[in-house]
Parts: sequence; C-alpha cells; structure tokens
Amino acid sequence: MIYIKDDEFNAITSYIKTNYGVNLTNKRPLIEGRLSNHVADLGFDNYMAYFEYAKNDKVNDEMTMLINKLTTNHTYFFRENEHFEFYKDHVLPWVEKRLKTSDLRVWSAGCSSGQEPYTLAMITLDYLGADAGNWDHTILASDISNKVLSIAKNGIYTREELGEVPHSWIKKYFTAYDDQRFVVSDALRKSVAYRNFNLLDPFSFKKPFHCIFCRNVMIYFDMPTKNGIINKFYDALLPGGYFMIGHSESLSSCDHKFKYIKPSIYQKA
Repeated sequence: MIYIKDDEFNAITSYIKTNYGVNLTNKRPLIEGRLSNHVADLGFDNYMAYFEYAKNDKVNDEMTMLINKLTTNHTYFFRENEHFEFYKDHVLPWVEKRLKTSDLRVWSAGCSSGQEPYTLAMITLDYLGADAGNWDHTILASDISNKVLSIAKNGIYTREELGEVPHSWIKKYFTAYDDQRFVVSDALRKSVAYRNFNLLDPFSFKKPFHCIFCRNVMIYFDMPTKNGIINKFYDALLPGGYFMIGHSESLSSCDHKFKYIKPSIYQKA
C-alpha cells in the first residue's frame, strides 16, 4: 500500500472540499484504501504526483474518477421506496389536479447510474397513462461524474439489478439486451435528460421544480456547504414543492426554511 503523507493529504482534501464540496478531512484510511492500488496501477509512487496528474487530465476526466472512488454511488431501482410511493400518491396528484399544469418538473440530483431517475420516469409514465403524450414529463437527472452518467445514458442493467422492478414494467419499459441484461426502452430513455452538474455551482434553472430528489448525496458535505446547497434547493422549488433526502439523512441540525412532512421528506411552504 502507498501511504499518504500529511502534505499530500492536506492538499488533496482541501482541493476536493473547495471545488466539489466533499469533506474528506476525517477519511484518511478511506483515501488510502480506495486509491492506493489505483495510484500504483497508473505508475505513480506517491499521491501528489497522481493528484497533479488528475487535475490536468481532461481526456479521461481523472479528477472525477478520483471523486467517484472516494464517494458512494451505491443505488438500485426503487431504493427507499417510501419516497416513490409519496411521489406517486402526493406529488403527481398535486401537480395534476391542484396546479392543473401539464409541465412536470422533477430533478434527480446526484442520479448516479440512472436507477433513481428511471424509476421516477416509470412511475410518472404509469400515472399519466394515455395522457402522457400531452405532458412535458422529462426528469432532469444530474451527477458530477461523467462515468456514471455514461452508464445511466446507456441504460443497460442486469436481471439482478431489475429485481425490485415489477415484472409488468420490465416487459413494458425494457427490452432484452443479451441473456443476462436488459436495456431501457426508447420511451423511458426519452423521459430522462442527463446533465453533468456540480452542486456547488449556481442554480440557474429557467423554471422552478415541483419535486427534487437529492438522496444520500450530501453525507460528505460539511455543515456550511450543506446549508448553502439546501437553501439553493429551496429557492429552486415552486412554493409547495417537495424535497426528498436519504433515510439516513436529516435537516434537523441545518439552517433551512423547509417544512417537515415526514422523515426525509420536506416541503417548501
């Protein structure tokens, strides 16, 4: 194993926190554990040389690869299903019946490899039914990693990865890719728009959202960064709009204006 020196650790964690909002100052063993073999495989014998390479590698986007290795991208279809049930039973009827609009605006922030936005798209298409063609129901899905966005855009998943998807929906929204994998249908693919986006950047959306999912993304942020991002989410929502975070997360210690609905579900008053 290549051990990280104090100056290397300080330089790397400071840069990542400043540019990506990810706080790794207490994650020294994690950095060594997840990066040591990768650094050696690339031919480096110290972290500083690798770090300089990562900052300057625009072709393979090594810096994003580094961030991706140090943060968790574990996700699956219908993860923390209570959020999707709430989306189906409360958010969609609110938009359709109370707001009386056919322009649905939902954002999956930190979408990873696509399971969350595709789940939202299937629920939306199923809810709208034959009327879906009269709606703009495209889900915005963003992530900082081009690697996971590429996986999401390809939309190819194994039989095991689709284990939580109802069989009728697999038949409707997926087609066989090979013996073990399925690919999303054209209709499902067109229902999601993917975008590379850093949550530290300004939110400059033309219209406010009805619902934002940002689940298990802010766990690495320190409190000032988290507060800033949460308040940007608040401003990006339509009044009455909903904000979903991970079940293991809470806004209780944060400085925010959201109304608490139930654990991990909040609303802009």
